[in-house]
Amino acid sequence: MGEQPDPFSTSTLPDFISSQKIGRPVTLEGQSNRGHPYSGLKKRGQSSRSWVKIDENGNSTVLELDKATIMKRCSLPSRDLRLLDPLFIYPSSILGRERAIVVSLEKIRCIITAEEVILMNARDASVVQYQSELCKRLQSNQNLNLKDDLPFEFKALELVLELSCLSLDAQVNELEMEVYPVLDELASNISTLNLEHVRRLKGRLLALTQKVQKVCDEIEHLMDDDDDMAEMYLTEKKERSEAHASVELEDNLDDDFGSSGIVSKSAPVSPVGSTSGNLGKLQRAFSSVVGSHRSLLSSFSTGENIDQLEMLLEAYFVVVDNTLSKLSSLKEYIDDTEDLINIKLGNVQNQLIQFQLLLTAATFVAAIFAAVTAVFGMNLQDSVFKDPTMFQWVLLVTGIGCGLLYFGFVLYFKHKKVFPL
Repeated sequence: MGEQPDPFSTSTLPDFISSQKIGRPVTLEGQSNRGHPYSGLKKRGQSSRSWVKIDENGNSTVLELDKATIMKRCSLPSRDLRLLDPLFIYPSSILGRERAIVVSLEKIRCIITAEEVILMNARDASVVQYQSELCKRLQSNQNLNLKDDLPFEFKALELVLELSCLSLDAQVNELEMEVYPVLDELASNISTLNLEHVRRLKGRLLALTQKVQKVCDEIEHLMDDDDDMAEMYLTEKKERSEAHASVELEDNLDDDFGSSGIVSKSAPVSPVGSTSGNLGKLQRAFSSVVGSHRSLLSSFSTGENIDQLEMLLEAYFVVVDNTLSKLSSLKEYIDDTEDLINIKLGNVQNQLIQFQLLLTAATFVAAIFAAVTAVFGMNLQDSVFKDPTMFQWVLLVTGIGCGLLYFGFVLYFKHKKVFPL
């Protein structure tokens, strides 16, 4: 009988022994999970999310990318990606980086590069509208072969500004349609219910004003800083880097060509060798001239495109400023209504004070009449009490005197303009 192999020998279990020495767990195939590229295990804090990528031709693709991949793909720091997190609320911002523009306006949060737009795959109406509208515009330009002076990143940024301004303006119009009837009703009928309704609307107005003001300040900040606008021109920087790489490649080829034509000092110099050496020098000189010319053209086009971006931002700054003016007018209307209500309340208070003065004067006159009656109500021995008609004359004279006194108080109040004439 042949020898049976030992099931516990080291030759049959090399993976088990190696894994036990290292201290790693073993799978069913005897391989470790750690370091396996297809283990399917997600690292902590590296969970992938669904993103939508839109290229220059208007084609949209759904991608599953984690935070590290996005940072590497767009050369962004981690703090910029917090602006795109839908779980957090950050103020509106437009950040220009080396290879991307991070935009967070209203509910549209995206990363714009020179070749593509990456935004969260959300079901929000604003995001869906931005995605469909951008794809539609890019595809229409591609089909009609229309040439636009704006680069791709400015087209994407313009659509974000357009939709954000339209959204803010729609919110302002909706608030106006709700505020004006309530204020008119409050002006005619001051009640606790109407006052509470106006208080809620004023809170919404304050929050909306802060949002619009932040967008206006962000656009104004970009317009005031030329360096930030130059940083946002991604296409120009990409073309400049490609031109610089091509110039370096030509220089390397020229150096290789020149080094291949080197001869020894002791050998006679041939006319062909000298011609090739001069040709390499001429090519290098021509490459340097072309490179300087390209850099000059790129700097000139950068300044020109900065002007284009400035005009683009200025146009939407006017729109946002108009929206802000609507909010200011609405706030002034609310303040005017509050002033009117305060005037009405003050008028009512004045009427109450006037009525209180009349009551006080009447009380004073009634007290005089009561004092006279109290005196005659005492047990006094006088001839006046013997005549029954004498008491009637006392009451008549006292009543007439009190009436004249009260009428004198009223004339005095009118003379002092306490009461309206």
